[in-house]
Amino acid sequence: MPASPSDLFKFLDELEISHSTIEHEATFTVEEGRHLKASMPGGHTKNLFMKDKDGTIVLISAWCDSQLKLNQLHKLIGTRRLSFASAELMVEVLGVQPGSVTAFALMNDSTQRVRFIADEALMGFETVNFHPLTNTATTAIGRGDFRRFVEATGHKLDVIDFSQLV
Repeated sequence: MPASPSDLFKFLDELEISHSTIEHEATFTVEEGRHLKASMPGGHTKNLFMKDKDGTIVLISAWCDSQLKLNQLHKLIGTRRLSFASAELMVEVLGVQPGSVTAFALMNDSTQRVRFIADEALMGFETVNFHPLTNTATTAIGRGDFRRFVEATGHKLDVIDFSQLV
């Protein structure tokens, strides 16, 4: 059974990672959440769950204002051309529904099927903000603590400069 937000908070507490969460109306897009970002400092994210024809699964957490050229992305990260993965695969691997995809869902990928990539622009913020496995809240943690979280899930944190895509 996939982790719940309370499971996530317990995991963060066990890792001694400071976190704060604000509950809000469900947001499905960056634009829908713009008003929330004004009240929460740090880097806010857009998260993309993708795969290529070889079956490589990629989760990308980018700064909400980064421009990602999806038709060029594969060249930068060394995969075949990427497309959005199905909702079924998202639920199977990350344990979250579309609209709630988040880097925190890596804790549900116990077999490390997902390659995780973070945007260099996002990692420039001291605080990073993600949905806590549901799109009805936003959780803030420090950048260094976020790195520790990713490593604690057994994943590698690849940081890529998406501005290189022209």
